[in-house]
Amino acid sequence: MVRSEELNQCFEKLMMTGDISKKMGRAAITEWKDIPMELLLRIVSLVDDHRTIIMASQVCIGWREAISLGLTHLCLSWCKNNMSNLVISLAPKLQNLQSLVLRQDKPQLEDIAVETIARHCHDLQDLDLSKSFKLTDRSLYALAHGCPNLVKLNISGCTSFSDHGIEYLTGFCRKLKILNLCGCVGAATDLALQAIGRNCNQLQSLNLGWCENVGDVGVMSLAYGCPDLRTLDLCGCVCITDDSVIALANRCPHLTSLGLYYCKNITDRAMYSLVHSQGKKESIKARKGEEGLKSLNISQCTALTPSAVQALCDCFPALHTCSGRHSLVMSGCLNLTSVHCACAVQAHRNLPYIPHHHAH
Repeated sequence: MVRSEELNQCFEKLMMTGDISKKMGRAAITEWKDIPMELLLRIVSLVDDHRTIIMASQVCIGWREAISLGLTHLCLSWCKNNMSNLVISLAPKLQNLQSLVLRQDKPQLEDIAVETIARHCHDLQDLDLSKSFKLTDRSLYALAHGCPNLVKLNISGCTSFSDHGIEYLTGFCRKLKILNLCGCVGAATDLALQAIGRNCNQLQSLNLGWCENVGDVGVMSLAYGCPDLRTLDLCGCVCITDDSVIALANRCPHLTSLGLYYCKNITDRAMYSLVHSQGKKESIKARKGEEGLKSLNISQCTALTPSAVQALCDCFPALHTCSGRHSLVMSGCLNLTSVHCACAVQAHRNLPYIPHHHAH
């Protein structure tokens, strides 16, 4: 019998519920194989550490069937060696899988593993392949054909992907809402962003951090093609200019978070475009209960002036400079130290007055 403290705890927890006890009747359970499938499925849904179930499935047919039927979310980031082999052995049994995390500390995942996932896990909606340095466009081609229902994809740090791979993937995975391309320098180009704008009009969140090949053409394509965009990280995209921000301000009314760290070409013109767009949309947002920008990082954007950033801060009440909230981040902009949100100003006003004593 496979012994596991966590499995036993889950079993005991379920046995304490009346409905399970009734269904079990007086049947004696001495082995895991004696547990009915319904109870195994419930245990699968309760266990947090999937290592336990995977080990059990190696020796128990019941567990193998329970995993195949009931496991919808799986994290294998704990696997420090031979992750590819583990994925290849498990994927054919996980046909109902919806969420899979394969984040790695050291690169070990290979294309053949992702191809196996794509061949068997057609209901997959959420996939994390971050830091998979060994993966190539072969993986993206496989996912395009095998996992068209992807809604969330994290391939941050996958430096071997190309923009043609992203272009191909988005042609099939049109339901994407959350996409993380942080550090994918070769994959995140204007060509890729044009494809995303053309194919993924449901996109809500995109991370392009440190993708230095991203330019205005790509960001403007995003703005025009993804009107539901809410979160966009352009930190380190050193080529973009005010034109990118202006397009986002005019075409993405739901934008709440924007990262422009180290985008040194950004000037006051971009800030005022955000202010102007908020003014135009104010009545619409009031009806829908939306607040506009809630997070903005303009650290190292040294061309900005206090008047423009203060106008922006005044326009968006959710942008805070006060201690503990800091949703308007301005690190490295020494000329913006006078910019403060409304509550920071109010807090300053509420400080007790301490009269100066003059020496006689």
